[in-house]
Amino acid sequence: MALKRMDNVGIVVEDLTAAIEFFRELGLDLEGRATIEGEWAGRVTGLGDQHVEIAMMRTPDGHSRLELSRFLKPPVIADHRNAPVNALGYLRVMFAVSDIDGTLERLRKRGAELVGEVVRYKDAYRLCYIRGPEGVLIGLAEELSGAQ
Repeated sequence: MALKRMDNVGIVVEDLTAAIEFFRELGLDLEGRATIEGEWAGRVTGLGDQHVEIAMMRTPDGHSRLELSRFLKPPVIADHRNAPVNALGYLRVMFAVSDIDGTLERLRKRGAELVGEVVRYKDAYRLCYIRGPEGVLIGLAEELSGAQ
């Protein structure tokens, strides 16, 4: 089999610093921040000559990454941040947390808004969706003790 792993999920934002701080509050670590520009990068994305600021955020276990990008050139041309949960395409990123109520309390201070409500799924999880920085949809899941 050729597939080895999923390296990261990318999210385009307008305010890179605010997005970094939000995901730090969630518990991700800033692995690095850089500027990517030039014709070579545009050949990968199909956007031509581009200039992008990126930040790579790493989950505490080191297995997953979130790439935050702020496009300076070319300008952003579409906005999916306020799309409903049943919209086609990118939907959300789900994070496992140890304390969903405490996490929500911390993230609300950074502008997070609960989409629906916190619900219990069987005896396995408490789950919710929130809108994070710039309306990005994020799922939170707290595994309940004794869940298989």
